Amino acid sequence: MTKRVVITGMGIYSCIGENINKVKESLYNGTSGIVVDQERIAFGYRSPLTGMVPKPNLKKALSRRQRISMGEESEYAYMATIEALESANMSQEFIDKHDVGILYGNDSTAKSVIESNDKIREKQDTTLVGSGAIFQGMNSSVTMNLSTIFKLTGINFTVSAACASGSHAIGMAYQLIKSGLQDYVICGGAQEINKLAMGSFDGLGVFSTNTNNPQEASRPFDMGRDGLVPSGGAATLILESYEAAVKRGAPILGEVIGYGFSSNGEHISTPNVNGPSRAMKMALEQANIPANTIDYVNAHATSTPVGDANEAKAIFEVFGENGPYVSSTKSMTGHECWMAGASEVIYSLIMMKSGFIAPNINLKQPDEAASKLNLVSKTLEKKIDVFLSNSFGFGGTNSALIIKNI
Repeated sequence: MTKRVVITGMGIYSCIGENINKVKESLYNGTSGIVVDQERIAFGYRSPLTGMVPKPNLKKALSRRQRISMGEESEYAYMATIEALESANMSQEFIDKHDVGILYGNDSTAKSVIESNDKIREKQDTTLVGSGAIFQGMNSSVTMNLSTIFKLTGINFTVSAACASGSHAIGMAYQLIKSGLQDYVICGGAQEINKLAMGSFDGLGVFSTNTNNPQEASRPFDMGRDGLVPSGGAATLILESYEAAVKRGAPILGEVIGYGFSSNGEHISTPNVNGPSRAMKMALEQANIPANTIDYVNAHATSTPVGDANEAKAIFEVFGENGPYVSSTKSMTGHECWMAGASEVIYSLIMMKSGFIAPNINLKQPDEAASKLNLVSKTLEKKIDVFLSNSFGFGGTNSALIIKNI
């Protein structure tokens, strides 16, 4: 017998706010978090635009031994997870007595790896790199650090799936709880935000160069878009079986009812229409609901010409005429990469619990494909009962999650 899976907590460390309340305000007001990073200009970037978050000060929260194993993405994830656990009313005492797991999306630790190797090159002595370097530099750095800090005894691994990593982490947590293998899973996604992590991405020529108006640079679905804007931070959700959540009197924010996935099986970086549409259809089938039940789609749309157009075609293929409201919160946050699949579920949850749909800002004229969608360009007061969140990534990986209000 399958179990129901609910969300009991959420936490966010984002360029549009370092906690849920600040993010809610930014979403409602359509506030962009995009800036020009002067360091990137000197470093040789084609585009110095980025979403930016401050480095957390963890000296009072964690011991030196704990901190030296953490890279940038782990620090962000810690901040998001602390807020999520508080939101879920899940104490360390409770965690100590139960098998709480962790599944987190992450697909790079560039800064930690580069800095370690730079030190070795300079000193010509590997013993001087520091005892925490190996743990900072592994792709599983986030789950490794958080599972140790919070003394977790359940499932523990990292999901590495490009820009769908955070979404797949939630989907896998959903499947484990649904099947009865776990009752509690901390899940989410993290993305380092430094210049060392984004240089090769910039080299592809896919970043916006609209440096005159940074806050208008990310413009998903708009005919005038000229590329995406990289961003990052971390987002954490607490997933539990419905029975376990009710037993401990946990707040219930929503219920995960569908998880669809697919692979495009074509180009390594250019998305297609068929893969995303299959993922959405699979999520709907698993949720056992008709397409017209979906009130809102948080689109993956990153502000690239081909990607946005193909997703618009896929959404139209699945939902047809008079489809759900659609917006891309990346218009405000930029593309949060490995974190995006988790953060965009949180952004949508905030909207669902608060009764509004955040705007797709900077949308002046939708392109031909997007013009068929029910795009939201200004904040809309609207009750959301069910939403779908899309996440796609390099290699043709696709994930679609459906969450229901409860």
